[in-house]
Amino acid sequence: MSEYINQKFEAQEEEFRSHLPAEYQILQKSIEYLQRSGIAGGLQVGDIAPDFTLMDALGREINLTEEIAKGPVILIFYRGGWCPFCNLQLRAFQEVLPQFQELGASLIAVSPQSPDNTLSQQEKEELSFLVTSDTDGCVASQYHVLYEVSGSLKGMYEKLEINLAEYNATDRWFLPVSATYVIDSNAMIRYAHVDPNFMRMLEPEKILQVLRTLS
Repeated sequence: MSEYINQKFEAQEEEFRSHLPAEYQILQKSIEYLQRSGIAGGLQVGDIAPDFTLMDALGREINLTEEIAKGPVILIFYRGGWCPFCNLQLRAFQEVLPQFQELGASLIAVSPQSPDNTLSQQEKEELSFLVTSDTDGCVASQYHVLYEVSGSLKGMYEKLEINLAEYNATDRWFLPVSATYVIDSNAMIRYAHVDPNFMRMLEPEKILQVLRTLS
């Protein structure tokens, strides 16, 4: 599956680069800046994961402490259903979900998009794990993966008719960098993958390896 998913990511990136070369360059510069500056470097292995309560696509409250009481939690921060790379990632994790569950783990995905957009995405992609809305960016900020979208990057999204303020039902323009955490029953982060380059895919096998050490 890994090779297949990576091919999908590479094809998606090549399509973007060939059809929107100027916009691709703006994104690349933004990614390089985030990588260089460390503005959204994220929490790391050994840190205690901040507790949170978010609404899922069906309006239910999802609390991290309650979820880790049942077993390890895989926590994913992604940009939104409008991002084709994010959708590829979530579909890949959906495929591996039974293996996560066999090891006692659950999966929570977090984006800043509104609950209505989260519900539409969950239904469209047929996702059976928890998909939640962090519309004020508070949780992403606690995990140090939030950044403001401004300047040429904001202009690029506006040109592509991606209105983040409208999509996220807020007056702010912000996004999380792509991040995946494995959190154990003591709320300790046992694995952390934080990468501003959302056009690269984290191998699910990495997470399975960590979960096997916890089981």
